[in-house]
Amino acid sequence: MDKKGNSSTIYVQPAKTLDEKLTYIQQIIGKSDDLVFRPFSFGQETKIKASMVYIDGLVDDRALQKMIGGAKNLDLSQGETLSTIQLSLEEIGHTEIALEYETLLEKLLKGSCICLMEGFSTCITVAIPQFSERQVAEPTTETVVRGPREGFVENMRVNTSLIRRRLADENLWIDSMKLGKRSKTSISIAYVNGIVDKDLVTELYERLERIDTDSILEDGSVEELIQDSFYTPFPTVYTTERPDTTVSHLLEGKIAIIVDGSPMVMIVPALFVHFFHNTEDYTQRSDISTLIRILRFGCILIALLGPSLYIAVTTFHQELIPTGLLGNLAAQREGTPFPTFIETLIMEITFEILREAGIRMPQPVGQAVSIVGAIVIGQAAVQAGIVSAAVVIVVSITAISSFVFPSYNIGIPIRILRFGFMGLSASFGLVGICIGFTAMLLHLSSLKSFGVPYMEGFTPFVRKNQQDMIFRAPKWMMKKRPKPGDQNDLIRDQSKRPSPDN
Repeated sequence: MDKKGNSSTIYVQPAKTLDEKLTYIQQIIGKSDDLVFRPFSFGQETKIKASMVYIDGLVDDRALQKMIGGAKNLDLSQGETLSTIQLSLEEIGHTEIALEYETLLEKLLKGSCICLMEGFSTCITVAIPQFSERQVAEPTTETVVRGPREGFVENMRVNTSLIRRRLADENLWIDSMKLGKRSKTSISIAYVNGIVDKDLVTELYERLERIDTDSILEDGSVEELIQDSFYTPFPTVYTTERPDTTVSHLLEGKIAIIVDGSPMVMIVPALFVHFFHNTEDYTQRSDISTLIRILRFGCILIALLGPSLYIAVTTFHQELIPTGLLGNLAAQREGTPFPTFIETLIMEITFEILREAGIRMPQPVGQAVSIVGAIVIGQAAVQAGIVSAAVVIVVSITAISSFVFPSYNIGIPIRILRFGFMGLSASFGLVGICIGFTAMLLHLSSLKSFGVPYMEGFTPFVRKNQQDMIFRAPKWMMKKRPKPGDQNDLIRDQSKRPSPDN
């Protein structure tokens, strides 16, 4: 046993016969239906008994058949039998010599064949994997009008190739490791050497190495185990399914974490403002992008404070409402049995139910449930006298504003905090909203993502980062990379201002 209590590695013993080796492998894996033993022999005259061990469905059957067919015609009369056999198998797939059962079984479960031979203590693994996988398609959560329409898939190597194709730089380093004692999930860490902060890379590896779990089945498990703060609704790890977004973050000195089996790539460190930036901000002109961003940040305030402002004004501060509108609101509320807070709470919960139902149901049905359900329920609630028409309008505008967020992850804390602000406004009016908003800002200012302040650019204020915060300056003005990053490579653009004469 080793220091961690794991069983020591078992080696293939030379004295064991081929049948004994096959029996031992079957005992370890169990009598699984998809475990296949394919007997054959090497050589034309001098025959060597062998067997291919593989998992049905994980290997390429055509390559396997070609490999076994070629083994029968192999000439072994020249000596160096093992080298000759490995060279012949190398024509089909990448081969490795292995002695340990632990290594053999790991490769077997990842789509390789194990070639066991009579009279040899070593084994040869042949990588001929073939998996059913989804093809590269347009991302479903980060759609754009103008820009690339390629998204990550569940195959890690496809995802790294999509990044490589957009960033053909020899300084793009992609390191690999495995997480999960049982799942042995492959993880790739990508960064641009010379731009990334070395301390950030060291910190990430330390956090990944502290992970001690049975399985890593998706990127969310890694995110939860490496994030800075657990007691916050705000995400401190940015996730994306777009290769172009990933490359743009890499060029700013950040690190991408790619998990095999997940179509989402994690980016660290993550700043609060980045969750409201979109790829299309950089495919449009700077003035158009700035106007869209201002609209987007305005929608944040509406989604967060819309219902609470309505509750505060109608309950405590009626003097802020124009006289004509106040009369209309009073007339609408004559037949409603609940206070404004209860009305708004009922409609908010109803819309949240419809939102979740629309996401989980099949796409054609889900769209119908979201749109038709909201209209029908809202109209029925008004006609039944349960809520007023103004409440339906406020809640509808709030729900629509929450769909403007480019990142789904940042919309969740906004939805959670909305209910808290509603309770504060029902209790203390606008004063309660100010108290809650101040507390939220203090909380955001205290957060960090891998040692970087979550609100960097706003607090602490970084002047050069203002070119790409709420406003987006023209590309020829954004000459330096934003923090964090290696201070030795700050210049990213030396383009001159376009001349009117050109």
